[in-house]
Amino acid sequence: MLKQDVLNALTKNNGQFVSGQELSGQLGVSRAAVCKAVKFLCAQGYVIESRTNKGYRLISPPARLTRESVASALGSGAQLHPLEVLDSTDSTNTHLKRMALEGAPHGTVVLAEQQTGGRGRFDRVFHSPPGKGIYLSLLLRPTLPANKLMVLTAFTAVAVCRAIEQTCALRPQIKWTNDLILGGKKLCGILTELSLESETGRVQYAVVGIGINVNQESEEFPPELSSIATSLKSAAGRPISREALIAALLTQLDEMTASAFEAGRAQWLSEYRAACMTIGQAVSVQRGGQKRLGTALSIDEDAALVVRYEDGSVETVNSGEVSVRGLYGYAP
Repeated sequence: MLKQDVLNALTKNNGQFVSGQELSGQLGVSRAAVCKAVKFLCAQGYVIESRTNKGYRLISPPARLTRESVASALGSGAQLHPLEVLDSTDSTNTHLKRMALEGAPHGTVVLAEQQTGGRGRFDRVFHSPPGKGIYLSLLLRPTLPANKLMVLTAFTAVAVCRAIEQTCALRPQIKWTNDLILGGKKLCGILTELSLESETGRVQYAVVGIGINVNQESEEFPPELSSIATSLKSAAGRPISREALIAALLTQLDEMTASAFEAGRAQWLSEYRAACMTIGQAVSVQRGGQKRLGTALSIDEDAALVVRYEDGSVETVNSGEVSVRGLYGYAP
């Protein structure tokens, strides 16, 4: 697509001017076609300076995400996912599940500028203001049995940690099983959902949802979140390119699906254990209205949490709500 080729060429030029004639020659199209593509990009929100006898230069990407801006950040050599970028949706997971039922292929990605019904585990609300975060869902159609996918949430957390470290030089910790923590506050939530065939138990699809607080200011969080949530911008002290982080994240998710469930499983599990701040902490495990206090001992081979309770009994926990003493204001 010409507009994507023009955007890639301008991006590679690192803010320097490139002439229309040079672009025309590189891309094998007329200068009028280049001019039309630049006008389209400007209409999409890209700031592109045009000067007589100098050509064009990219000043800044659009404030809103576009398919073109994400593809440009990925680069020409990266795997291109079927990608839908929405201005607004109730939930990217919910939207992608609808697409899955309509036959969307493996690897389909949905991004949204905002979510009006963003959600996490136990149907908790995930605050999703426009233009500030990354709200992304990935569709997988795995051939693995459901029991092999018990580690999916954990390994997704590792992929997100890798992408954040690569992009922002920050390394979050993981609160079992699906929260990323930075400076003792929540940075990211992960929600994975499986659809199984009722007769065979075969996995029809998995949807992996990721919500990252990227460029929120501390005062932009609602009162109930201001003391327990943070953003990458707050931690890094500078704005973060959402496109660059999305590109890194998709690359790591591709690596996860290619290697983490088979030959690379031990490495991914080792990284999860190393990043999991829940190990060694006093915890509360709540299920079915019952709460038990104990200490988190370790992570087992299926990324479940091994807990020793106050009565001395030991349990492997793979469901329910686990709170950590001192985190998010919780004190058992």
